[in-house]
Amino acid sequence: MKIDRQALGFGNGERATYASDPWTTRGRLYAESSSPTRSEFQRDRDRIVHTTAFRRLKHKTQVFIAQDGDHYRTRLTHTIEVAQIARALARALKLDEDLAEGVALVHDFGHTPFGHTGEDALHDVLLPYGGFDHNAQSLRIVTKLERRYAEFDGINLTWESLEGLVKHNGPLLTKDGQGKRGPVPQPILDYCEIHDLELATFASLEAQVAAIADDIAYNTHDIDDGLRSGYLTFEMLEEIPFLAGLMAEVRGLYPHLEKSRFTHEIMRRQVTRMVEDVIAVAQERLSEVKPKSVKDIREAGRVIATFSKEMSETDRQIKQMLFERIYRHPDIMRIRAGAAQIVTDLFAAYMANPKEMQSHYWVDHIAGLADAPKARHVGDYLAGMTDTYAISAHRRLFDHTPDLR
Repeated sequence: MKIDRQALGFGNGERATYASDPWTTRGRLYAESSSPTRSEFQRDRDRIVHTTAFRRLKHKTQVFIAQDGDHYRTRLTHTIEVAQIARALARALKLDEDLAEGVALVHDFGHTPFGHTGEDALHDVLLPYGGFDHNAQSLRIVTKLERRYAEFDGINLTWESLEGLVKHNGPLLTKDGQGKRGPVPQPILDYCEIHDLELATFASLEAQVAAIADDIAYNTHDIDDGLRSGYLTFEMLEEIPFLAGLMAEVRGLYPHLEKSRFTHEIMRRQVTRMVEDVIAVAQERLSEVKPKSVKDIREAGRVIATFSKEMSETDRQIKQMLFERIYRHPDIMRIRAGAAQIVTDLFAAYMANPKEMQSHYWVDHIAGLADAPKARHVGDYLAGMTDTYAISAHRRLFDHTPDLR
């Protein structure tokens, strides 16, 4: 698809009519006076960056356990890459860059230690009490668990930022109130009782570009980390026509390039082609929908910022390769089993004796609770842990801790 370059935004013009407007935000759950120096979406972004949850991302796994090497992505470096891509997309489409960046920065707050392995393990032990969903946990963090302000729990983000967080994967409900991907997590339903995030509509275009930026970032950097680890080879990449084409292009220009530079030249082209594909698709869909406001984006009935049919197939092929070659590799599965044991053991220990959660402010108040509310508190505590803290906590409580190498 071709991009209309005359229609691109370069950060120095007016927002599009369909962009979110920080000056007409739907507001915050707790009313606050406005800032004389920052828009409401700038304030959201700044609050997100200053949270404890944001700092913890530094020591949370993306794919490879951080102790395996200093250069592998963590949740923090992944988040920064997502935010950079989201902001580039927002600028090109003349959206509010601060909102797009904020949604990108907050999107992984709810992830557990040890990546999706930790999430799966925590979901299993919490299944009798409603299970665990990292998106719902992100909402709990920014509306309840962060304790920074004198007048409210959480960080009191705008409606638009919360909408983008909750609808990261699109609408959660059909028009008749049915869950689109199964039951909606209870924490999201509970919050919407007091601050309706309109779960049956699409999110703003700023939130949509943050969501597709997530796919672009991890499709690219998981390949990069996979090559660094040795689980992927250039020969494996050749099996995907899109990647084979990029490699042929780089070899044609630089036939004797060293491996590390060759990898980077492939990755930078992959990001560029995927970003340009999303821009072209979004421009085409915007010309069809002809939105006059952000309300028209929410009610368009389809995603605006997404891949073309051809790039969607490439996306599918890359994900399949990553799943088969990395995520389900025997070495990774062995490490995953050890990580899952750490989460499971800690959950059992804290349920048996909540006072073992020494650093939590509510530790003295939950021992007498029924199992369901107590389990949710324990889940909050475990989900907030970094990889390093979870390992050290396990070593303190148990004679043997799995070696995650």
